[in-house]
Parts: sequence; C-alpha cells; structure tokens
Amino acid sequence: MDLERRNEELEELYLLERCFPEAEKLKQETKLLSQWKHYIQCDGSPDPSVAQEMNTFISLWKEKTNETFEEVIEKSKVVLNLIEKLKFILLETPPCDLQDKNIIQYQESILQLQELLHLKFGVATEILLKQASTLADLDSGNMEKVIKDENVTLYVWANLKKNPRHRSVRFSETQIGFEIPRILATSDIAVRLLHTHYDHVSALHPVSTPSKEYTSAVTELVKDDVKNVEKAISKEVEEESKQQERGSHLIQEEEIKVEEEQGDIEVKMSSAEEESEAIKCEREMKVLSETVSAGKHWRTDGISNVSYKPKERLVTFSLDTFGPVTLIQDAHINMPYQSWELRPLDVNKVLLTVTTVFTEIQIQIKENLCMLSSIKLKDKKHISILEGTWMTPIPFIIALKEAGLNIFPTRHSHFYVIINNKVPLVEVKAYRQMALLSSAFAFGWSKWNLLCNSTKVVFKVREHLTEECTENPNWALLMFSGDRAQRLKIKEESEAFSEALKEETEFHSTLYHMVKDFASEEAMEKVRSSNCQFVNSVCHMLLSTRLLSYS
Repeated sequence: MDLERRNEELEELYLLERCFPEAEKLKQETKLLSQWKHYIQCDGSPDPSVAQEMNTFISLWKEKTNETFEEVIEKSKVVLNLIEKLKFILLETPPCDLQDKNIIQYQESILQLQELLHLKFGVATEILLKQASTLADLDSGNMEKVIKDENVTLYVWANLKKNPRHRSVRFSETQIGFEIPRILATSDIAVRLLHTHYDHVSALHPVSTPSKEYTSAVTELVKDDVKNVEKAISKEVEEESKQQERGSHLIQEEEIKVEEEQGDIEVKMSSAEEESEAIKCEREMKVLSETVSAGKHWRTDGISNVSYKPKERLVTFSLDTFGPVTLIQDAHINMPYQSWELRPLDVNKVLLTVTTVFTEIQIQIKENLCMLSSIKLKDKKHISILEGTWMTPIPFIIALKEAGLNIFPTRHSHFYVIINNKVPLVEVKAYRQMALLSSAFAFGWSKWNLLCNSTKVVFKVREHLTEECTENPNWALLMFSGDRAQRLKIKEESEAFSEALKEETEFHSTLYHMVKDFASEEAMEKVRSSNCQFVNSVCHMLLSTRLLSYS
C-alpha cells in the first residue's frame, strides 16, 4: 500500500471521526442546559456540584428533628437523587476537567449524605418504637409495622407480650419473617428489618482493595437491630439457653421472598432461579458483625442453614449475630463472554447482543440513549424492570451492574478473568471505526480472534441494511492491527487459522476503506450520514464491554 493512498485514507477517516468531539460538545451543552433548568426551577434542592449549596442542605436537614419514618423516606428520594448526580459527575466529567479538590468535595458530599440518611432512619425508627403500644397487633399483642416505598421497606416488631410460645414472627401479607430462641421471646427486645434497594452499608465503609472495589453488593440489604438484648441476658442464662437449644447458636432465621414487582431485586433473584447449583454457590450469604464493621469488610462466617427454594423464590438462613446482611454476586460471573454481535436495526439504531455462560443480554442503542432489550437465562426469556427504559450510557451501565448484569470490565478485571488480551490502542481504534460503520454493517465474534496475537483483532462483518435477520448470513472475516486492515482468505468454518489475504482484495489503513471495497453505495451513504451522538454512544458501549479482549 503506497504512502500517498495511506495518507488519503487517514485524512478521510479523520473527517469522519470529527463526530466524536462534536458529540462531546453536545453533551456539554446538554449539561449546561440541565444546570440552567435546575437554577430556574427553584425547587429547594441544591446543585450537587456547588459545595456551599450542599453544605447548607445537609446542615438544615441535620437540624430538623422528630421526623416520622414516612417523612424520612420521602426526603430520602431527594438524597438518593443527589448521591446519584454526584456519582454521575465523577464518572461523566473528563479527568482533565476534574480537579483533585473537586473530586474530594464530591466524595465527601456523597459520604455525608449517606451517613445522614443512615442516621435519620435510625432516629425515625426510635420515634416509631415509642408508639409501640398503640401499634400492637390484635392477635399477638406485639407491635408490628410495615412501611413500604420504592427504595426502602421497613419491618418493625416489638416484643410487648413476652410470650415464650411466640417465637416465630411473620409480618402480615408478606413472606418476611424470622424466628428467635426462647430466651429472647421472653425478653424486652425489638427487631428492625430495613430492606433497601440500594447499598446503604458498603459505601459507609470504603475499602480500596481491588476485590472489594469490584465486588458489588447487588441485591438485598437487610438490617436487623435488637434493643436491650445484653441487659436481658446474663452470661449464665445465655449458657443455659444454649443447652436447652441443644447447642444451637440460632439467634434469628429470616425468610425472604422476593416478589416479581420488586424491581432490581427481582432481576437478581430470579436469575438465581434458573441457575445451576454451581452458580448458586457464587451468590454467598454475607454478614457484617460489629467486629467486621471495624475491619470494614464483609465476611461469611456467622451464617448457617442457608437454603434456596427456586419455585417459591425463597431464601432462608440463620444468623448467630445481628447486623447488615447482603447477597453478593461475583462481579465477573458473566465474563469472559461466549460471543457477541452488533447489528443495525434502523436509522441510527443498533442491537448489541452479548452471550455469556448463563445469560444472553440484548441492548438497543439509538442516538445518545441505551435500553435493555431482553434477557435470556438458559434460552428462556426473563423479564426485567429495566427493559424498555432509555438511559444515557453511564447511568445505563450503572443500572445494569446494580441489577447483577455486569458485562463491563474494569482496569482490574484481568486479575479475575482469563482474557484474550489485546493491545489497548488497537482495541480503541477498532471500536471507534466499528461505531462509525455500525449504522450499515453488522459485526460479530470470531473464534480466530483467539489465535491471532495481541497486536491484532479478528471479527466478522457484513453489510446489513434491513432489520430482518438473514438465515445464512454471508460474513467476511477482517483482521485489523490499528494501522492496517485486511480481509482474510479463511472462513469462520475453516480448520486452521491463516493470515493469508483473500484473493482480489488489498490492504487498507482503516476499516472504513476496507469495507468500502465490497459495500454498496447505499450502505456507505448511511455511514456518512450517521448521527454523531449515536456513533459516540455505540463507541462508548464497545469500549465499556471490551468485546475483543473479554470474549
């Protein structure tokens, strides 16, 4: 390939890639417009990026006292929204535009909001318990109270009657319950189960180790508080109780049934419903005791008798101490991927399919938005609350990860996953050019990508101008090194790998000019007229999933 043609191809690619800075410019304009709208709304909520406004908001809420649990739940919606906005600022702002002092400011604001919300829930629970006698259940005589919201569900039980026969408690019209030993059934105690649809524990105890950083608590968080237990049980009585209970260390047994309408929780639990026993083992129960709180990490001891009933979708377990409990999923359970495909659906709209060992995830991308299209578990379609909801790429990625659908490697993921490592610059160039072509060309996984070296990537490509799927698509195999693209002579079904050039084809400097050799004018016109935000969003998803290294 002569130097003159190479320069011409790179110049044309440069003109096409101007869509990326243009998309970033539009993103900044949207951000400024959002800030202006917030300013003129005057709704009382602070601008999370302004330290003075955040400090004022936090101080005023600290000073407010005697709030009911319902009032705190309502306020928590504003607080959780502010936390999400601060996280998005940290994730969306380019590193060059973020000063260290701003990063520290945002992180401190997040921590202060989390701690204050945690404190407010505790105070509101105490106020509620002061009304225990007026909330007594007619049958048992004990206090039972359930307060539910889209983010939080509170279950409070107070032992008013101290009847030793009432050891098993189940809140009415729910499958949430627990069982206590006889000695506690006659004691002056209360139990609170605070079930949140967000992680209100881990973020209060940040840990910098990679294993903690990338193992997210993705499902249930249930906080159990017991009052005055130590006063009610002396060491001697406790020892006698142990003998009566035949050595059992059971303090509490909880039965948790996740209903289908419970949103993100439903996604994570129902995925376990379809999984094999081996995969269920990946979802280990964790407990955080007082000593662990000091150590700032989750641990597995202190939990026994764990069982899961798939049909009832019921988890039962026993604890030997009270404290926060969570179900934790292996952050890399969906890696490496088995295969992937990116194909056009319509003008400036594509479908990205990522197939893992257990799950097939389909994501639609249009303009600057992404949407979970479908999930399949062992070839069976699964319904998620995220389906049909359009979001910009970063919030979308966060939502999928929180739902246990993590297909987004981090900089430390290669420590935990055996990958087909490719040179980062080669990957970036490939993803950018694939995104440029995605409005008219389909791309797919090739087994030969495993056999070429780390400086090259191999994938399938074909022109795709209609939404209909071809039964036997005619794929071409392309190999790309970042500086040179070629069409391979071999096919996906060939018996051996070869870098031989396909007959009557030639080398090019870019993927764009490589496919141009066999593409129709209609396809190339669609590529040239692609929306810049659409191209940028596709590129973002390709960079985030790293399909060429993690498949």
